Amino acid sequence: MTGPTRRRFAGAVVCLLLVAGPAAIIASAAPGRQGPPPTPVPPDGRLSPFPQVLHTPRDPVPPPHVDAAGAILADLSNGAILFEQQADTPRPIASLTKVMTALLTLERTDLDDVVTVDAAAVYEERDYGAGSTIGLRAGERLTVRQLLEALLLGSANDAAEALAIHVSGSVDAFVRDMNRRAGDLRMRRTEFHSPHGLDDRGRSTPRDLVRLVRAANATPGFTAITGKRFAEIPSPSGRPRRIQNRNAMLWLYPGAFGTKTGFTAAAGPTLIASASREGRDLVAVILDGGGEAFSDAAALLDHGFAGFEERTLVDAGTAFGAVDIRGGTVTGAAGGALDGLVPSDAEVTTTLAVDPDAAFPPAPGQRIGTVTVLVDGRRAGEVALVAGEVPPPAPLEGPWWVRGAGALWDALTGTVGALADG
Repeated sequence: MTGPTRRRFAGAVVCLLLVAGPAAIIASAAPGRQGPPPTPVPPDGRLSPFPQVLHTPRDPVPPPHVDAAGAILADLSNGAILFEQQADTPRPIASLTKVMTALLTLERTDLDDVVTVDAAAVYEERDYGAGSTIGLRAGERLTVRQLLEALLLGSANDAAEALAIHVSGSVDAFVRDMNRRAGDLRMRRTEFHSPHGLDDRGRSTPRDLVRLVRAANATPGFTAITGKRFAEIPSPSGRPRRIQNRNAMLWLYPGAFGTKTGFTAAAGPTLIASASREGRDLVAVILDGGGEAFSDAAALLDHGFAGFEERTLVDAGTAFGAVDIRGGTVTGAAGGALDGLVPSDAEVTTTLAVDPDAAFPPAPGQRIGTVTVLVDGRRAGEVALVAGEVPPPAPLEGPWWVRGAGALWDALTGTVGALADG
């Protein structure tokens, strides 16, 4: 997007606050934890309203009430969904867009690469009302790491455009690359129109954003940046720019390590909040957060950590008894183990599906189908169904010539079955 185009819609968009929420937000600190200090919002230096307390249910085990229009809670390790609310409805996502900008940048550059800021990425002073910037100047030279810190901590829109031009040659080309990458990630209800989200034309869903943040967190460098509270970025002259992370969860929520906040008038408060406890990594996505996105995210994360337990849903080698396949019956067993986060009182069941091409007699351990694991009736995953011991054939009765013909027939059918499997 060019500077003139940006300025045409700048007046129509409420200032992108330096936190993910409107000025009325009041939020919660865990005992002994101090909230983030206020930080000035351009252009007139007023203080942004960082919350100091997170309001969460006293009992975290039941699913919480969430004010947000769209929300989801997921296990970052495997993508399992633990809670969802209108998770497939596309909505404006504001600066959560910048997670895709960061992902593409990290995939296509090195953190120590030097970027020369293009004039098209420079916001003039009168543009500051359209969103947060770090005041980049044409020709200024900064590393990719420094621009990503400005992008992900300070939500700087000029940094988004500088990175887009550096990576793809122009903002328009970068947006096309963003949408192609979304397709690669199967973000089927997502569409980007800018590298920063200030335009409010971009749309995504909580479920799609889980796919995005899982890819971003798996990319070296991303969580190291989003987990920082502060960064210093050189200035063309004078003291370095001191950037404060807008994600109040880093101060208020034990175990928080990212990821991104956002706000526009159309999107409302938006938030992707990632946290880790006892080796478990969870992510909460909040879209159109209503009163206070941080508390909604904290309530969901509390529910995930307290209301779910890591359980082995099926053990490798678990026997399933007799399984009928083409030409005979064998014992079936689980070909692998499946672990997952499940509600503490969940019922785990399994269903078996036999591969139509599986033929008797299979070799022990040969795949003959699929074991689907259900948690409270919902699919949680699957493992291979493999053959256990193949029972010996029953002895044939009758004259020797009948027994010989039967043995020959068994040998022929076994050979045909083996050829079909090969």
